[in-house]
Amino acid sequence: MLYALPFLLLWIADAWGADPLYVVTTSTTDLKALVQSVGGKRVQVESLAPPLHDPHALEVKPGQLSKIKDASLLVRIGLDHEPWLDHALRTLSDRRFVRDSPNYLDTSKGIQLLQAETPRVRADKGAHVHGFGNTHYWLDPENSKPITAAILEALARLAPGERLYFEANRKRFLDQLDERLKIWFRAMARLKGTRVVTVHETWPYFAQRFGLVVVAVVEPTPGVPPSPSYLAGLIQKMRDSGIKLLIAEPYSNASVVRQVTSQSGATAITLISSVGGGSEASDYLSLFDLNIKRLSSAVAAAR
Repeated sequence: MLYALPFLLLWIADAWGADPLYVVTTSTTDLKALVQSVGGKRVQVESLAPPLHDPHALEVKPGQLSKIKDASLLVRIGLDHEPWLDHALRTLSDRRFVRDSPNYLDTSKGIQLLQAETPRVRADKGAHVHGFGNTHYWLDPENSKPITAAILEALARLAPGERLYFEANRKRFLDQLDERLKIWFRAMARLKGTRVVTVHETWPYFAQRFGLVVVAVVEPTPGVPPSPSYLAGLIQKMRDSGIKLLIAEPYSNASVVRQVTSQSGATAITLISSVGGGSEASDYLSLFDLNIKRLSSAVAAAR
């Protein structure tokens, strides 16, 4: 009888007639997917940024401001991943979307951040992206556990009567995640220790979880194009070290990627950093299915 309880809760919730909570996520469709996994039919979720957009460079338009204003909950990556958001919130001047408000959730809280030892702030250029730690923490699938825990609490504060429903949804997601993790670790076991170069500092969490070694990045300062001298040194390093794999994103500078691969002899692989960035990455779990499939194929071809 206890096994039937989560399904009973979901059935009861489906019969609930209240309007869904309107949730807006900032610059990653992954947050949207995770909110949907927990909130189910009790939420309507929109992401301010499309999946193939550079998340650090969003231009907020009036329609997006209206979405934030109408939201019951705003969910953000935090740190300095959304440098445009604070200006947007100042424009709205809505006291609901301030730190510690029940309508505002920063999912970076409680995450063990990478690259956070020394804030990368320079007086001449201001705070760079990733200035307080690498912001791409959702690309470690284990981090979806604290993220969804925080989402559950935020939703339950706004709809306390639906806590059991949210808990049942999250448990179902975590059960599916744990099963997929077994598959992903088996697939990545033979790739452990593979040395790679990445275009952007998007992949340290993914690499740490699955045993890849990121030797260098094409952008030494996140979001800033490399100088010709830096690029020449990187290409030489890749040749000397025998690094055969360059990881790019769909919005990476294509000419720079071609230059690096043609001169170093490495193979470029495009990984998808957000849900919806590829037809096979329709939700959070299939995002990792796709990237691990692409990686396995590329490493096998490069050997």
